[in-house]
Amino acid sequence: MKNINFVSLLCFASALCISTSNAAELAYVTNEKDDNISVIDLSQNKVIKTIPVGERPRGIIFNKQHTLAYICASESDRIQILDLNTEQIVGELPSGEDPETIALHPNGKIIYTSNEDDALLTVIDIETATVIAQIDVGVEPEGLAVSPDGKIVVVTSETTNMVHWIHTENNTNFANTLVGARPRSAKFTDDGKFLWVSSEIGGAVVVLDVNTQEIVKEFTFAIRGIHRDRVQPVGIELSSDGRYAFVALGPANHVAVIDRKTMEVDKYLLVGRRVWQLAFNDDQSQLLTTNGISGDVSVIDVKQMKVTKSIKVGRYPWGVVIRSVP
Repeated sequence: MKNINFVSLLCFASALCISTSNAAELAYVTNEKDDNISVIDLSQNKVIKTIPVGERPRGIIFNKQHTLAYICASESDRIQILDLNTEQIVGELPSGEDPETIALHPNGKIIYTSNEDDALLTVIDIETATVIAQIDVGVEPEGLAVSPDGKIVVVTSETTNMVHWIHTENNTNFANTLVGARPRSAKFTDDGKFLWVSSEIGGAVVVLDVNTQEIVKEFTFAIRGIHRDRVQPVGIELSSDGRYAFVALGPANHVAVIDRKTMEVDKYLLVGRRVWQLAFNDDQSQLLTTNGISGDVSVIDVKQMKVTKSIKVGRYPWGVVIRSVP
């Protein structure tokens, strides 16, 4: 009996290994100047296909099941729906003019998009493809984030230099926080207690207390040999273990690594030119960066804290998301 159980265990383990080895991860990168998406197979670290989409694609997110992608086709003034299995555009959502960034409510039913030209936050019902509300915010809204409990959506306004706090239940703006010049990205911590916001021209990242909407910590960055005017924070990613924050520093061509335990900048990683957005793979062993000017994606090994690969994509890559496939 012991031998049989041992053999069975080996067979089970082998099957599990085969199943794991057959799993793959695909990264989807929006290319602003080419009006398409580069699909990267991370097991090969190369582009395996290109999908045409609308004009000037930027923000991109998945639905909760990771079967659809929602894409901000900014100059087409629409949000396109991409079926990830057929790789065909299967629908559109009304977005208002020039949608740039996009966020999904945790219920999977509502999408938020910022309309930079109109100083609006647009709230969209996915099932009916209708606009529920348009909320006046500051000038040139861009960064978006929804709290993990779904009660708050925030939007950053680049020219007004504010974070606008909005109740999702009634779509009302209940607070505004002044931050550094040209705020770009916003990211809630997994527990929903804090919000990280980058200020591109201000050259800083701030952490805000969600309960008080007040700044509790500010980070600035200094890279040897790089003028401070080139240090322009944009994309932010927070590791789920609470250990690190990664910040894309734009034309400084580096990603800052912040130790969230000590709340100090730990190091800088050299990546491609004009690093813009960031995305983790599923187990957060890798972090991808989109590098607009050099037209490539850098792959960061998170455990080793070093760049292991540069992958050429289209012109001016902007957004990136990653999903696991069988």
